[in-house]
Amino acid sequence: MAEPPLALAHVKENKVWKCAFAVVGIMSTLVIYGVLQEKIMRVPYGENKEYFKYSLFLVFCNRILTSAVSGAIMLASKKSLDPAAPIYKYCGVSISNILTTTCQYEALKYVSFPVQTLAKCAKMIPVMVWSTLIMQKRYNGKDYLFAVLVTVGCSLFILYPASTDISPYNTERESTVWGVLLMIGYLGFDGFTSTFQDKLFKGYDMEIHNQIFYTTTCSCLLSLTGLIVQGHLISAVDFMFRHQDCFYDVAILSTVATASQFFISYTIRTFGALTFATIMTTRQLVSILLSCAWFSHPLSWIQWIGAAVVFGALYTKSFFKSKRRKPWNGLDANSASNNS
Repeated sequence: MAEPPLALAHVKENKVWKCAFAVVGIMSTLVIYGVLQEKIMRVPYGENKEYFKYSLFLVFCNRILTSAVSGAIMLASKKSLDPAAPIYKYCGVSISNILTTTCQYEALKYVSFPVQTLAKCAKMIPVMVWSTLIMQKRYNGKDYLFAVLVTVGCSLFILYPASTDISPYNTERESTVWGVLLMIGYLGFDGFTSTFQDKLFKGYDMEIHNQIFYTTTCSCLLSLTGLIVQGHLISAVDFMFRHQDCFYDVAILSTVATASQFFISYTIRTFGALTFATIMTTRQLVSILLSCAWFSHPLSWIQWIGAAVVFGALYTKSFFKSKRRKPWNGLDANSASNNS
């Protein structure tokens, strides 16, 4: 029996509001996250123009808040706190995730946020490589074509910057070689993290909050250990005591990073990977334009071509996938908890 027109209209309106909620949530949290990330790592604090150098401390702050919130949600919903998989497997995800995020923060010392953001779009190739090695997945010619186009666009964007950079915050801190090496590390570790997460979800009866809780708890312990071993914990805390605006930046960064995790989970669960991937692609574009305006990053005409190639390829891929009504082979959905 067919649904009455009023009921169908109500369902459609409900879906529109839910989609709007997801879009606003993801866009607002991750765009704020991106701007704060660049501000903390690239803009000096105080009269003496001191730079915040402790990227592992940011990882620790982000993960401890996410761990606390996910644990509270599991307790409030009366779900079991028992690990669904062996702890060492959560630690595997955690280690690669820490390396991913650390490379991401460190890269901001050497390349601008627009360069880093666009380079993230090239994560399809490492994900495809890791998925083939770990999950024995197979991809068709179109998947490889789009991945190559995105990588070419990213390469143009990175290799042909504007001849002058009028930003007052990056004097003597630019190094494309180090920045590119760190971004390659980011892409490689991120591809492994998302693929291994996918393997855990498929291999165990595991809810998203369970994986987030144990992965971030392991990350807290590992990043705290790293800070103590490096002798950076006291220095980072002292820096924030001396620069209260840095403390507020880090607190807001951790809050929006945590909020974004749950908006991402909600979007994938409600609308699927395709909608999430389209929102994330749009977010990358908005983040780049906002960063260019906020931090005065001029773009060369070749960089505009590179950006057009990247986003054109990604949106064309979304179009073809929507016509075929199939998921994205996990290329974007798997990265749900790695975008911060």
